[in-house]
Amino acid sequence: MMELGEAEEAELQRLVAAQQQKAQFTTRVHHFMEQRWDKCVEKPGNCLDSHNENCLSSCVDRSIDTTLTITSYFAQNVQKGGQ
Repeated sequence: MMELGEAEEAELQRLVAAQQQKAQFTTRVHHFMEQRWDKCVEKPGNCLDSHNENCLSSCVDRSIDTTLTITSYFAQNVQKGGQ
C-alpha cells in the first residue's frame, strides 16, 4: 500500500471535512423540513387548505434561499481552496 505525502494527506482531510459539512447540512435541512411540515400541516387529509398551502410555500421559499446561500458559500470555499 502506498503512503500519502503531507500534501495528499492534507487534501484528503480537507475533502473529508467538506463531505462531513455537506452531510451535516443535509441532515439539518431534512430536520427543518420535518418541523415545517409538522407546523404547517396539523391534520393531513386529501387536500391542503389555503393556510397550509401558504405556510408550506413560505417554508419552501425559505429553504430554497437557504440552500442557495449555503451552496454559494461552499462554491466560494472550493474556489479559494483551488487557488
